[in-house]
Amino acid sequence: QVQLVESGGGLVQAGGSLRLSCVPSISFFSINAMGWYRQAPGKQRELVAMITRGGTTNFTNSVVGRFTISRDNAKNTVYLQMNSLKPEDTAVYYCNADGATYYSGSKVVTGDYWGQGTQVTVSS
Repeated sequence: QVQLVESGGGLVQAGGSLRLSCVPSISFFSINAMGWYRQAPGKQRELVAMITRGGTTNFTNSVVGRFTISRDNAKNTVYLQMNSLKPEDTAVYYCNADGATYYSGSKVVTGDYWGQGTQVTVSS
């Protein structure tokens, strides 16, 4: 079973920093885009940041200037550096791999995969 494994969440005071990492459980041949989403209690899941294979990035307005996203294409790993954290950043953060392709025997499989989520809590 293909999994994305997130790490780096935790409890931090407002103004602090955290770095999230996401590593797939298998080796993908290629991944179109990788991103981070978050879901706060009672709210819908929202896109936080994404990065394409070519390095183009996109951020939700509320994190511009505070968060950066990067990826290691050789390792199929994506990172989210979160600085100047605010209480409103508190949420479960999910990693996503879109258009992820791998070989399963003689078959080529492409899909959209999610991590299990990691909790980020920012105290005021």
